[in-house]
Amino acid sequence: MPNIAPSRPYSPLLIGLYVIGPILIITSHVGSLLVLVTGLSLGSVLWIIGLYFLRMLATTGIYHRLLTHKSYTTPPWFLWLGCIVGASAGQMGPSWWKAHHLNHHKYSDQPLDTHSPVQNPGWQGFIWSQGGWLLSPNFFPEKLPQDVENDRVLKLIDRLHFLPLIALGGISYGIGGLEYLAAFFLSTTLLFHGVQTVNSLSHLWGSQPFSTDDQSRNNALVAFLTLGEGWHNLHHAFPASSRHGITLRKQQVVYLIDPTFGFIRLLEMLGLATKVKHPKESDLLARDRQTSPLNSSPPKVPTPIG
Repeated sequence: MPNIAPSRPYSPLLIGLYVIGPILIITSHVGSLLVLVTGLSLGSVLWIIGLYFLRMLATTGIYHRLLTHKSYTTPPWFLWLGCIVGASAGQMGPSWWKAHHLNHHKYSDQPLDTHSPVQNPGWQGFIWSQGGWLLSPNFFPEKLPQDVENDRVLKLIDRLHFLPLIALGGISYGIGGLEYLAAFFLSTTLLFHGVQTVNSLSHLWGSQPFSTDDQSRNNALVAFLTLGEGWHNLHHAFPASSRHGITLRKQQVVYLIDPTFGFIRLLEMLGLATKVKHPKESDLLARDRQTSPLNSSPPKVPTPIG
């Protein structure tokens, strides 16, 4: 295991609990090779796909848009349940995840950005942002978010983040033996790299319809892999927006496919989501890169829908 000693004081217990995360991700990569021995039936392929999209949705809709950016609100029990599913994705716990993402927005593509691909040239930057940063001292957040730390349930999920992932592996083995365990490992590995493409590809390739002071881009491939998270330039222009699938064409607002936003709207219909935030079209047009100078000041907080 590479040296990932933290640059700030952490208790030995917390260091040990957090380090389990990258160990399990490495284990998933190695475990994926089991498919060469077991093969994959139609059932195990569907298991791979189902686990991928369910856990991706928990990462995008719960960890990212709900927990971190408060793009909408839900009852506490729903947030807790969603974070358990998010932890089963191998995405660490809610405190760790939110801390890193807030750091990314604060220092986006600057030297203090935890996982920017633009600070290193070529493939080195891509590999760093695609997961290399997790095997460095950057793995440990400088500061854990106080709101998450004050929630006893979220804090417990954060510290025991590895249990849902291990439990899901056990369930997979119980359903179909080694073949389904191999499918679980492969799904987790694909999911890991799918999430990381937001850090890497969405800061390297794609369109930039909105004025931001970083290299964030709208990338259709990443949006497909991550249920809408690849519309990353919009997200950096309006971080609190519940909808990322928005672009500008010829000074017109165009809405794009965004499955995570569809999930949020479904929750709203069911009465589980309230205060859903969305930028006004006038604010979107005001950030048009083609007609306005780069505006590095924070955008207006989107207003709730409905």
